[in-house]
Amino acid sequence: MRLLALSFLSKLFPEALGNFHSKIFPNFGILKASIRSVSCVAALLLSSSVRRNSEWTHLSVLYFCVDFKRTYTFFIYMICTITIKMFSKHIFTLFVIIFCRVSLHSAQYEGYGSSSSSSYDSFQNLGSVPIGLLTDQNTEQMNIVFDHAIDVANQEVGTTLTSLKAEVNYGDAYQSYGRLCRMMETGIAGVFGPSSRHTAVHLMSICDAMDIPHIYSYMSEYAEGFNLHPHPTDLAKALYSLITEFNWTRFIFLYESADYLNILNELTTLFGMNGPVVTVLRYDMHLNGNYKQVLRRVRKSVDNRIVVVGSSETMPEFLNQAQQVGIINEDYKYIIGNLDFHSFELEEYKYSEANITGLRLFSPEKMAVKELLMKLGYPSDQDEFRNGSCPITVEMALTYDAVQLFAETLKNLPFKPVPQNCSQRTESVRDDGSSFKNYMRTLRLTDRLLTGPIFFEGNVRKGYHLDVIELQPSGIVKVGTWDEQREYRAQRLAATTAQFDNIDNSLANKTFIVLLSVPNKPYAQLVETFKQLEGNSQYEGYGVDLIKELADKLGFNFTFVNGGNDYGSYNKTSNESTGMLREIMMGRADLAITDLTITSEREEAIDFTIPFMNLGIAILYLKPQKATPELFTFMDPFSEEVWWFLGFSFLGVALSFFILGRLSPSEWDNPYPCIEEPEELENQFTIGNSIWFTTGALLQQGSEIGPKALSTRTVATFWLFFTLIVVSSYTANLAAFLTIEKPQSLINSVDDLADNKDGVVYGAKRTGSTRNFFLTSEDDRYKKMNQFMTEHPEHLTEDNQEGVLRVKTSTHYAFLMESTSIEYNTKRECNLKKIGDALDEKGYGIAMRKNWPHRDKFNNALLELQEQGVLEKMKNKWWNEVGTGICATKEDTPDATPLDMNNLEGVFFVLLVGSCCALLYGIISWVLFVMKKAHHYRVPLREALKEEFQFVIDFNNYVRVLKSSASIYSRSRQSSMSVASMAQDSADT
Repeated sequence: MRLLALSFLSKLFPEALGNFHSKIFPNFGILKASIRSVSCVAALLLSSSVRRNSEWTHLSVLYFCVDFKRTYTFFIYMICTITIKMFSKHIFTLFVIIFCRVSLHSAQYEGYGSSSSSSYDSFQNLGSVPIGLLTDQNTEQMNIVFDHAIDVANQEVGTTLTSLKAEVNYGDAYQSYGRLCRMMETGIAGVFGPSSRHTAVHLMSICDAMDIPHIYSYMSEYAEGFNLHPHPTDLAKALYSLITEFNWTRFIFLYESADYLNILNELTTLFGMNGPVVTVLRYDMHLNGNYKQVLRRVRKSVDNRIVVVGSSETMPEFLNQAQQVGIINEDYKYIIGNLDFHSFELEEYKYSEANITGLRLFSPEKMAVKELLMKLGYPSDQDEFRNGSCPITVEMALTYDAVQLFAETLKNLPFKPVPQNCSQRTESVRDDGSSFKNYMRTLRLTDRLLTGPIFFEGNVRKGYHLDVIELQPSGIVKVGTWDEQREYRAQRLAATTAQFDNIDNSLANKTFIVLLSVPNKPYAQLVETFKQLEGNSQYEGYGVDLIKELADKLGFNFTFVNGGNDYGSYNKTSNESTGMLREIMMGRADLAITDLTITSEREEAIDFTIPFMNLGIAILYLKPQKATPELFTFMDPFSEEVWWFLGFSFLGVALSFFILGRLSPSEWDNPYPCIEEPEELENQFTIGNSIWFTTGALLQQGSEIGPKALSTRTVATFWLFFTLIVVSSYTANLAAFLTIEKPQSLINSVDDLADNKDGVVYGAKRTGSTRNFFLTSEDDRYKKMNQFMTEHPEHLTEDNQEGVLRVKTSTHYAFLMESTSIEYNTKRECNLKKIGDALDEKGYGIAMRKNWPHRDKFNNALLELQEQGVLEKMKNKWWNEVGTGICATKEDTPDATPLDMNNLEGVFFVLLVGSCCALLYGIISWVLFVMKKAHHYRVPLREALKEEFQFVIDFNNYVRVLKSSASIYSRSRQSSMSVASMAQDSADT
């Protein structure tokens, strides 16, 4: 019984100890096997101390053998028992050694840290090792990559990996669970995929429970499973290096979902408190694949530098919609934080002139990449994929590398996969599965990989190098590299290799003294820093960068020297020069680079390179200021011509009412309604009432007077329509005049400046090409301006900065300087503006000694920089990026202009036609009325017309006496006409 208990403890003790240490010592399985072997020895020793034929002894050893799940252990024991009986104690020691050896071989792992050769010998005895692949997109290509990776691993490492592949629906975790369980039932050493994050996280928990390595290939900040994808913090470091290299002072950060916000968090940590201004927007706001609402906000923003991070599924559609919205053009710069940028279709974007920079995890120049392309059925020539659409995605490349790392681990730490059941948590689960993953993280692998060297810091993969690529009209071009140690390193076009006839012309290892004008922003200035800088490092600016670019191309060294603000002039008569020109002529300097204009006078003393920048003289002045409101501002909505026509129309309509009122019988009313047969009638359309009715209608207030006759009502209708249009137009234009500022400038052209309009004076730099332009000009205007500056030297300045300061502090001073310098200052001084067009055309060049032998080399290098777009990028950097963003840029709103007759002549025409028709109708109605009345009273028509016309033109009389002895109607036989008949006649008429 004691021996049986001891055998039971020999099983229980290693299990309990193994379970306790499995989490803190992942390789405890080997130690556990050793413990069991020792337990085996102890059991046999105890068995030898009792009777050899004891049934309890045989039972205990049999129980111990069953624990090892090895049938051959039982047979070994039987053989050993017989041997002991025959050879007694001396053979027992030999049996113990053999049994321990067998027990060690029965362990799952051969030995952690053993030599590769002995491990591989043991591995060969284990047979093939299956690994599983679950795919949910690009299944055919992923299968080819997986099989090719296994073939390479088996051939190079000598493993015997085999593949188990299954396809699942994207995002279907239940189906993926079923496929994984089937694989486990057959026994697999590891699982790769799928692409869906949701599904992969679900399968990861199952693999962790079963101690099976799970390898996935998407970006994740978590350390579960096994991942070769760069960590989000490392990707943020790469983006930080690019943003810093490009000197972005503000940009927009566009992200797809919350999974990418950790990149933003790391960026803000790297930039610190003094980082650039960042606008954060989520482009997949509504989760419906429509990003245009957010992209329109980007278009309306003042920022044109954009960092985009998102998945490979949404990024191509993002670029497509960005182009549709109109933000992929020469005004925008992008950094794409997706490592699959090279696999997108980029043909339609490469001519957009947008600066699009991306990152790439592997180079198509690698032989392993070319072999994989051939396996996929594509040509291995990398030029075929310069426009994107590379068939190898990051997921494929990482899967390939993960198989190589898995094979290398298997070579050093072999094991035999065990069939497992997903639905049960049984003893068949491998106790040391996690040690395999831990050992994978201890390896350093450099060969046979697509994405570069692999090693781990904790659970985070390191060792990779990112290619910085740029989309150009020629396609994808590598412009640099990034790694965590050396960060970003530019690798643009190589230096020129042009050969010259004279070997003495070589610039290699030569050092030139280069003159700068400091401070003279943006061409040269001192670096603003708390550190003490010396030598060339203390200068920065456009000119400094240009010399550095030329030095990189031509191979020379240089030393910057501050040459002051006097660029110099040359006196042909005395053959003397001043300033920088003198330093170059005397040989104390080799080059001079600043805003030095190429002129014929200077070229008599020194030589220049071809112009690196073209410009002209322009006028710097204050921006137009808002004008003081005038007394009659309310009349601005209409032009003077419209006001005159409106007045004439008003008088004409009032007169029409007055005349038609007298002509129309219906407008003559009984002043005493209670009297049925009045003796007189009154007319309401007197001169005053006609003007009052017209005024009320014009002001849209109405009056108590109402026209009754058809003719007067017709005029009233057209007048009311006319006033509706006129008043509405006036109100709308008045609102525009009141809301839109109408700034006024004292000068608008060089002619205004030459005439000293409104007392504006002007000046220029005392010495230099601008002053010489006016001294030598033959144009009458410029002669007049030169005379003014000669007579008023107090308006001249020692340098351009002094002139800019004078313009800022005086409302009646303008400064003449180069258009490029004006452009630079207006970007930073919000109240300054360039007036008019350039007065001439000229260029800036690099000054050098006369007949200098290296001039052609510099010219060729400048041409190359111009063709490559380097000069334009440098100008954009120093003019539009560094130090800008102070002045809010807004589109110029159109000025409010008064409405003239061209705008309103239609409504005037309608009023005129309507009034004429009404007047004609009134006259015809009046004539018919008189004819009918003459016929009724039996009086001559001519006499009746004469009397009625005389009454109509009697403008002082607004009362019509019905029974007058002087009237021709009173002498008629029908003179006793009743009031009723009179009214009836009027009504009939």
